[in-house]
Amino acid sequence: MASVGPKRRRSLCCKPLPTLALLCAAVFIGSAFVVTDSQERFSARDMLDVFLRSRSKKCKEPCKPRGTEALPKGIVSSTSDLEMRPLWGSPIKKKSNRNLLAMAVGKKQKENVNRIVRKFLVSNFVLMLFHYDGNVDDWRDLEWSAHALHVAAANQTKWWFAKRFLHPDIVAEYSYIFLWDEDLGVENFNVQRYLTIIKREGLEISQPAIDPDKSEVHHKLTARQKEALVHRSSVTSFLSRTSILSTMKKIVPCFHFSRMFCLMRINDILPGRRKCDENSTEPPCTGIDQAYYDRWVEMMAPVFSRAAWRCAWYMIQNDLVHAWGVDFQLGYCAQGDRTQKIGIVDSDYVIHYGLPTLGGTVGNKTDGEGSNQTVQSGSSHDASQGATSTASKPDTRSAVRKQSLTDLERFKNRWKKAVKDDDCWTDPFQQPKKQDS
Repeated sequence: MASVGPKRRRSLCCKPLPTLALLCAAVFIGSAFVVTDSQERFSARDMLDVFLRSRSKKCKEPCKPRGTEALPKGIVSSTSDLEMRPLWGSPIKKKSNRNLLAMAVGKKQKENVNRIVRKFLVSNFVLMLFHYDGNVDDWRDLEWSAHALHVAAANQTKWWFAKRFLHPDIVAEYSYIFLWDEDLGVENFNVQRYLTIIKREGLEISQPAIDPDKSEVHHKLTARQKEALVHRSSVTSFLSRTSILSTMKKIVPCFHFSRMFCLMRINDILPGRRKCDENSTEPPCTGIDQAYYDRWVEMMAPVFSRAAWRCAWYMIQNDLVHAWGVDFQLGYCAQGDRTQKIGIVDSDYVIHYGLPTLGGTVGNKTDGEGSNQTVQSGSSHDASQGATSTASKPDTRSAVRKQSLTDLERFKNRWKKAVKDDDCWTDPFQQPKKQDS
């Protein structure tokens, strides 16, 4: 028999050491389960049950996306984006902090849309066009068209497209979502400056101010304040243009100082022929004597942060395609104090031509359109796009307006019912009831 050398003997002697160490560790861990003040001890079966229970609790994932239960967690990709991918080779490295511009467009507004898009392309934006007239081919001659995403569906509104193609998990990588109409003049709008301002001001929901001299202004709150950078309420907007003395002369019915602005919006007409008055507590009405001022943006050119859009998308109703009423509740998506996180940016403002398509006729034009001949008839209005009208077609504008108001009432009723039926929901903006004196 061959003799075992000293190296071989040392190797054999050292082999039991790892096994001994493991046994000691097992004894040490097992001793933790000994009940010192009782004669009971955990059996091997008890220890296995404890292990299985702890593993079961660890593996419970109530927030796991629906439909992924059969998949290992590491393979689940819950978000996406709108980036195009090459069919071969390495993909182009994506730039960080990308943003998205989504617009509902028609062929008649091609020149104006081109001007808007050129403003955004130099600022690292992804572009998505919703073609409500179904026409995509006539856009191919624009140099940026091949890099844009085109979605065509005849006679659908901007909000119909947004609900179906801008799911929060799809646009999760974009810092801001610009959901604009096509009938906007952007000569006085700087994209990078606008982004800098809303980031610095902490605005989760915003819009550029509307030039009151050249635009169709639906709500005075959105009109530009010439001396301001940003404004967040109609009260501050009014004061920046009018002295307190002249304001007091106009507001005779308010009899004490704390309510001197309460009727300043008495003549503003809301959708559904409602008026703002001293008892108004909903956007876009406001009063200085209220415990809370409402902040509000319109639906023609809203800008959402990623988090705000995730909330707003769920609020958009699948069947109420005109989305009237949603803007009155956007404060719930402001990610905190809506008196600070919703605002109008005055330094970078737009012209709203307000051309009434959606069943309108070519003869119905605004002063804004007349001042800019390149913006042709057939544009959008009230943040919705529909069938392209011509003089030979019947004027169905009144029917569209009626449907918009119907959508508004249905949304209001749904909101009231949802609040009533949800026992677990607490209104974070509920105003305290006034005590009778």
